[in-house]
Amino acid sequence: MLARQGILNDRDADAIEKGLLTIISEIENGNFRFSDALEDIHMNVEARLEEIIGRPAGRLHTARSRNDQVATDFRIWIRDETERAVENLTGLIAALLDQAEFGADFVMPGFTHLQTAQPVTWGHHMMAYVEMFARDIGRFRDAGSRMNESPLGAAALAGTPFPVDREATARELGFDKPMENSIDAVSARDFAVEYLSAAAICVANLSRLAEEIVLWTSTRFRFATLGDRFTTGSSIMPQKRNPDAAELIRAKTGRVNGSLIALLTVMKALPLAYSKDLQEDKEQVFDTADTLGMSIAAMTGMIKDLKPDPARLLSAASEGFSTATDLTDWLVRIAGIPFREAHHATGQLVRLAEERNCGLADLSVADMRAVSEHITEEAAGVLDARRSAESRTSHGGTAPVRVREQADRWREKLRCGKY
Repeated sequence: MLARQGILNDRDADAIEKGLLTIISEIENGNFRFSDALEDIHMNVEARLEEIIGRPAGRLHTARSRNDQVATDFRIWIRDETERAVENLTGLIAALLDQAEFGADFVMPGFTHLQTAQPVTWGHHMMAYVEMFARDIGRFRDAGSRMNESPLGAAALAGTPFPVDREATARELGFDKPMENSIDAVSARDFAVEYLSAAAICVANLSRLAEEIVLWTSTRFRFATLGDRFTTGSSIMPQKRNPDAAELIRAKTGRVNGSLIALLTVMKALPLAYSKDLQEDKEQVFDTADTLGMSIAAMTGMIKDLKPDPARLLSAASEGFSTATDLTDWLVRIAGIPFREAHHATGQLVRLAEERNCGLADLSVADMRAVSEHITEEAAGVLDARRSAESRTSHGGTAPVRVREQADRWREKLRCGKY
């Protein structure tokens, strides 16, 4: 660009380009000698360039500043990380879809307040996380599109008197356009904060799934098992298989949240334009990128490895009066009585079953009719957990037919890249 604009002559521009390619090779091969006597990476590169090409190296810094160079490089790096996060999350969604299709018919308890609520399907539960992580993809993509403006050419903060072509350099570096204000260009770090925000939400979502894996694989639940790749034994208790990978993902939430708060605190009350405080932006972002990538990879591996127990899931789904709502719904839909009256009648039957230490389905029709004359043999049939799950055919419902439709829709989204 400098040569095209007549700011450098072609001979010097060619020499600088060839010298920089040599330096890139030296750095990548580990042969570049860094000197602590020089102030920073910029001065190290320029000094080595002078050793290679001589006096023209002094023109390298024309019409630019470390401020706009670092801001540009940092945006490119985080932009690449948002794309990596999208790619990794896409792999996790594909693994969840495999589980959803495999267990579309497996009936399990759905919970509210971690109390048994209503029967759902394993596939439906997996699809809930598909939707959750898809929103994470949307946040990373949104952040990536907003940060995709080039600071290069803003120089230190006020722009430059040289006739630079900022549109050309923006295109060369894959940006949508140059940033419109030179002060904002060198001092903005909200793009980094936004990446950290998306990462913090994503890791929190990963932590929710990790916690469920911890519960599901415990001896109290026994809903599923994990293999040795993602668990460890106890040093003293030979019977134990600890879900270490899930627990570590759960803990990483604090690490990423800490990085977000750290950078927000750095930016708080920071006057325009550049201040050395901004040097504290990198460490938090680099650590978060590593943590996020590792966490998504570990979760993807666990989802692929997770083996649900259909018999145990169904048994648990039949406990805790999970079909009480189905009886209430039947009284409203079929018998035509008001919801509040139906709710009250079902509550009385639950208390009766508790007193007898049995399930609702274990009560006789006569017992039920003593509470509500509207109950028939047909009503007793809705108390089956599998039938309950299969009946929830509303859009987004837990019925296996809906789960398969949702999974097919997502398969097509992944195939077309439209998600």
